[in-house]
Amino acid sequence: QVQLVESGGGLVQAGNSLRLSCAASGRTFSNYAMGWFRQAPGKERDFTAAISRIGDSTYYSDSVKGRFTISRDNAKNTLYLQMNSLKPEDTAVYYCAARPTFVSRMRKDYNYWGQGTQVTVSS
Repeated sequence: QVQLVESGGGLVQAGNSLRLSCAASGRTFSNYAMGWFRQAPGKERDFTAAISRIGDSTYYSDSVKGRFTISRDNAKNTLYLQMNSLKPEDTAVYYCAARPTFVSRMRKDYNYWGQGTQVTVSS
């Protein structure tokens, strides 16, 4: 089992930045590819970003590419999402997720999920 706890969400004005964190425990963090997904009210939970086990490969949705950066610190068992130039359409609950072996963009491929952290961007 892997336990994931997100933090860092909040209310921010458009154009500003936030950094989300996801603390992992329970198993060897570096054995897991990690992803961030987000869910806006009334919508599906969508892929946002993903990173390989050692952080050498990253992937982004088109809507956040160039504004968001995913990273990880395997020594601290922590995943990050740096979000810059935030827009009102980035408002959502953000979830981190883990899967063993290879990175994926597909929600169904992830075995473990955090409880989510709310990000609200005002215009």
